[in-house]
Amino acid sequence: MCGGLKREWNVATRYASGSFPSNEVIHSGFAMTTFFGTLSRAIAAIALVSSLGACALSPGMTFDAKHRVDPLDPNSVAEIREITPSLVLADNRARQALLENDGISRLVDKTEPYRIGPGDILSIVVWDHPELVLPTQTYAIGTGVTELAFGDTASGIPGYTVSSSGYIQFPYTGLLKVAGLTELQARNLIVNSSGKYIQDPQITVRVLGYRSKRVYVEGEVKTPGTVAINDIPMTLLEAINRAGGILPTGDRSSVYVIRDGKPTRVNLPALIDRGQDLNQVMLKSGDIVRVTPREDSKVFVTGEVTTPASIVMRDGRLTLNEALGVAGGPNQLTSDSSQVFVVRSTEQATPLVFHLNAASPQAYAVAEKFELQPKDVVFVDTAALVRWNRFISNLFPSAQTVQTVHSIK
Repeated sequence: MCGGLKREWNVATRYASGSFPSNEVIHSGFAMTTFFGTLSRAIAAIALVSSLGACALSPGMTFDAKHRVDPLDPNSVAEIREITPSLVLADNRARQALLENDGISRLVDKTEPYRIGPGDILSIVVWDHPELVLPTQTYAIGTGVTELAFGDTASGIPGYTVSSSGYIQFPYTGLLKVAGLTELQARNLIVNSSGKYIQDPQITVRVLGYRSKRVYVEGEVKTPGTVAINDIPMTLLEAINRAGGILPTGDRSSVYVIRDGKPTRVNLPALIDRGQDLNQVMLKSGDIVRVTPREDSKVFVTGEVTTPASIVMRDGRLTLNEALGVAGGPNQLTSDSSQVFVVRSTEQATPLVFHLNAASPQAYAVAEKFELQPKDVVFVDTAALVRWNRFISNLFPSAQTVQTVHSIK
């Protein structure tokens, strides 16, 4: 039918422009001699357009279940799922299962004491032997040989600097490998090594400068940069707090911990809701913490709504009901409330479409439980009568123009 209307319009245009003799009768669904000269022809055109229903000639966007995403692939049509209470319950269960298997377990660990590493600065005090205490010097030992460097200009902290190979040089004992040891273990090592030279040595070992281990915090935090790991257990919350905390523009539901090149998403509000102890989410040296911006988690509401909008999700959550509410709801004059769609892109770039029949207010009870995802598009379709009216509004100004041209000729 749409093709027939186009043919009639082309014939009428040619006639009005003088391409046909004025006395020729053209048969293309309805006869016309002047097309726009009489009211009967206008009524005939209206009747023809009325028979078309939701014709593709009407302006604007409308949902077509048979539309191909790939014109060359007949199977590239959208999968459509009805938003029902059973679908909402199944979707929420799947979302909860995803949260419980989101890889957080690889980050959960027990608190361990700090282990000395290359670059750390140690304070070693031998009680009752002040000649063995060198408060103004820092010893940096090379690999396999003794290498002295007075004063560590990088830190300004006096003490024994652990070499890149993990050794320090202590009087009488020579080279001692302390990398990988705790303070207590390093102290016992020095005591055992000094026992043959010092009777009943009383030794205290402390880490003065923590320089061997660090994590990196970037993104939407107050002071992005390097955070050194010290004797305070480096949890995810500790790292974020030392970076000044998450900015208001940061998304607390989308914090990534990148370890060995593999990112793990941490949804802080969801972990709190399920009772996860965030102090058990431990970081290791070399981890990267990235706080993504909230702007990356938007939902778009378009179509026949009062105010089309792009909505930033709150802590990664937004229901269909809330999205429609922010947009002012379906337009009561132009929308078809039975045709509310949520269009979601998949990893294969094919659309997954959810349909809600919101012709009755009871549907909003279901919409309140339907969780949207970032980048979802909520589309409210146009009522058929409104599409017909818009087509007619565009048709008659064009018809008037053709009639004016014909009159001039």
